[in-house]
Amino acid sequence: MDWSALRLSLELSFWTMLVLLPIGIWLGRRLAWSQFRGKSMAEALLALPLVLPPTVLGFYLLVALGSRSPIGQAYEALFDQQLSFSFAGLLIASIVFNLPFAIQPMQRAFEAIPQEVREAARCCGMPSWRILLRIELPLAWPGILSAMVLTFAHTLGEFGVVLMVGGSIPGETRTIAIAIYDRVQAFDDSAAASMSAVLLLISLFAISLSYMATARLGKGRHNV
Repeated sequence: MDWSALRLSLELSFWTMLVLLPIGIWLGRRLAWSQFRGKSMAEALLALPLVLPPTVLGFYLLVALGSRSPIGQAYEALFDQQLSFSFAGLLIASIVFNLPFAIQPMQRAFEAIPQEVREAARCCGMPSWRILLRIELPLAWPGILSAMVLTFAHTLGEFGVVLMVGGSIPGETRTIAIAIYDRVQAFDDSAAASMSAVLLLISLFAISLSYMATARLGKGRHNV
């Protein structure tokens, strides 16, 4: 069992989920209620990682974050290390390819909130930030929770983009999915099976927790 790879995967999943939480809330809310020119194109771009082959997305991210790109050069000048094939580059790539998994469930959750509820809150004199905290977020919480669980689980098992952008550097970019692939290539079926079982159990636990929390929230609202 490669515990270092598992720890790295859990850390990458956690930080990706944490970064995408405010981004998903802001973009999901805006896409749900705002009408603007180019909205369909914006939604299509955000959904692109769902249909692009991971190697294609990984290639473009590698080019965008590489040492010859402005982003890569700026990062290297600031931190004296390259962005590609590092945990920081892996995190940026993870945020990009998880955008649809974070934004789309939140967008649907905000769309399900009746417009009359928000208008009534405005008529009562509530400021926008208070409407968000006291009304919108509690009502949209099941969708937000689902988005975070999907993001966590998808990051945990991602292979193609991670391999393209991060490679397989032990302790730095070698995730559990890559470790499983390496063990299979080395004909170490026992190690691959144990790591796959751990990954399966963690993903199943995360998804089950999401369903349980969503069901409890729905039951609490029904009782109210």
